Amino acid sequence: MAGGFGRDRVYLLEGSPGTGKTTAALSFLMAGARAGEATLYITLSETEKELRDTAQTHGWDLTGVNVFELVPPESLLGEQQQQSLLYSSDLELGETTRMIFDAVERIQPRRVVIDSLSEIRLLAQSSLRYRRQVLALKHYFARHAATVLLLDDLTTEALDKTVHSVAHGVIRLEELAPEYGAERRRVRIIKYRGRKFRGGYHDFTIKTGGLEIYPRLVSAEHRSDFDRSPQSSGVEGLDTLMGGGAERGSSCLVLGPAGAGKSLLAMYFIVAAIRRGEKAALFAFDEELGLLFARTKALGIDLEAMRDAGSLIVQQVDAAELSPGEFTARVRDCVDGKGVKTVVIDSLNGYQAAMPEEHFLLLHIHELLQYLNRQGATTFLTIAQHGLIGEMKAPVDVTYLADTVLLLRYFEAVGEVRRAISVIKKRGGRHEKTIREYEIDDRGLTVGPPLTAFHGVLRGVPNFVGPGAGLAMGEASA
Repeated sequence: MAGGFGRDRVYLLEGSPGTGKTTAALSFLMAGARAGEATLYITLSETEKELRDTAQTHGWDLTGVNVFELVPPESLLGEQQQQSLLYSSDLELGETTRMIFDAVERIQPRRVVIDSLSEIRLLAQSSLRYRRQVLALKHYFARHAATVLLLDDLTTEALDKTVHSVAHGVIRLEELAPEYGAERRRVRIIKYRGRKFRGGYHDFTIKTGGLEIYPRLVSAEHRSDFDRSPQSSGVEGLDTLMGGGAERGSSCLVLGPAGAGKSLLAMYFIVAAIRRGEKAALFAFDEELGLLFARTKALGIDLEAMRDAGSLIVQQVDAAELSPGEFTARVRDCVDGKGVKTVVIDSLNGYQAAMPEEHFLLLHIHELLQYLNRQGATTFLTIAQHGLIGEMKAPVDVTYLADTVLLLRYFEAVGEVRRAISVIKKRGGRHEKTIREYEIDDRGLTVGPPLTAFHGVLRGVPNFVGPGAGLAMGEASA
């Protein structure tokens, strides 16, 4: 919102029940109270006790926030009034407005919250009277130099846009319920007169202490200068295959079937970065951290010790509980706040589970990778393909987004299942076009010489074309 609410204006905060309107409104008033401003919360739908209980769950005591619980006078609710020829709503609307004005005159607040417009809309009974009532409130508060936040729970006439044209700004909170996992919340600024704002949807969560909003990432706003020299993996054969390593400020996608060693390969770049005195971050979507630490330690990589030393940030990510916006915020905090220069996301299969649709996934990944590249961070992503041998497909194609693509494959030779690695693509410089065999044992990962004696390794069932191939074929047929 480019700095928050402009002063002495009327704003509309709308959303279905449970989206966080009350929490946002209380945060707005508490900020004013901390600045020494008089504040007023006018509630027509909740009791003062309910508001204070809500505040207590966030650790707030509402000191400096005046709460006015507006209850219709008992005289308007009596049996005689119900039998009157006059509509009780006509009298209640006027009395409600008078009570609001009396509270404002008494407290002289600089910030006001009215919760909620649904009650006023019901009392008005017609769109014309409702609009006139809202306009009257707007002009009244303009004379009193107050910044007003009107809450609307959209429980009646949800398509009514009456207040949209009256308010200086309109903000909508939404809650989505996926088929599996926790609810997702997002916010959108629909209107803000005279001020530039970031459009679109922005994820947010309600946590102890209030709303935490994750503004949509725009990579074009983030640029920096850095040395794009290759960064070694510490594995000689792998560096040779990649033309010296992965360039700083680039993204590398490690593609292959399950169990081929994608995660382990990315870990070597983490180890090499820490040896250079840099910080690294690992976001694990699929594997439980205890198992990951034990497995890599058996191969000579002590991730737990690196984490305890402060060189490695390790986060277990539950895709069912985390929105894409919150995940992006976590990555940005590591890069901007903690100076991380090597980021591993393991894997995109888990990341995809956090997305409602595939095309949204591609947009999120595109902006995230562009941002990381422009910040000089080297990013490694893993993705598991369906199948083990032969034709395999990935659940989502992001090869065109990555700067470098490493392809891992199983293949059969001499009665054994072996592994092969090749560089399919590299934007940052030259690389080997060969296919090399690699092994994973108690020494870790080692990359051997090019496989020049085989043809069809990428298909999984190669033909031996080296010296003596014809003799071998004759013996096999005999």
